[in-house]
Amino acid sequence: MSISENIEKLRNLLPKDVRLVAVSKTKPVSAVMEAYDAGQRVFGENKAQEMIAKQPELPADIEWHFIGHLQTNKVKYLIPFVSMIESVDSLKLLKEINKQAVKADRKVNCLLQFHIASEDTKFGLDTDEARLLIESEAFAGMKNIVICGVMGMASFTTEEAVLRKEFSCLREYFNTLKNEYFSQNENFREISMGMSGDFQMAVEEGSTVVRVGTAIFGVRDGGQGTGDEGE
Repeated sequence: MSISENIEKLRNLLPKDVRLVAVSKTKPVSAVMEAYDAGQRVFGENKAQEMIAKQPELPADIEWHFIGHLQTNKVKYLIPFVSMIESVDSLKLLKEINKQAVKADRKVNCLLQFHIASEDTKFGLDTDEARLLIESEAFAGMKNIVICGVMGMASFTTEEAVLRKEFSCLREYFNTLKNEYFSQNENFREISMGMSGDFQMAVEEGSTVVRVGTAIFGVRDGGQGTGDEGE
């Protein structure tokens, strides 16, 4: 199937209130344009250099989501155009995002990334770290970031019981933060989880954002499919 046919298939499978992030990492601008011409407007990348290189070559109305581990020294290059940074996993990173957003005179949407997988190689906060971040004096002074919800990367497995447990865990993290800190904040509404092999399960467990690459663009260069960083 073509990229446009894959996108149409996904649209038919996803509820109207679930957003599709087309993960275009390692794919050329031509492939992104094919998805764009099929009506897709939200794209995700997990390498800062790749997003920075692609962005000027593509239409200005694309909504870019950064979904990988982000080094603080790369933040300044993304802030002028990035729509959402899904992978905020430390107060240090959030401070830098806010600092650069102030310089750019804009507000940047962010998700707090939680560690929900069995693999130690995945990044993310736990609940205690999230509470410390949110309750910190530094966070209270950040006026140029908007916390929109949570994100997590499940284990690289086909075992449904494992995946459902991890997705349920992230949903509970979301509910805890919503109840304790963001109950009056309409912006805090997103749960980003689910990739090509498990997005339907993730939606059943409460996902509002799915990150899909392989099921749109095919297997990546080097033979990588789902399970690597972000998708």
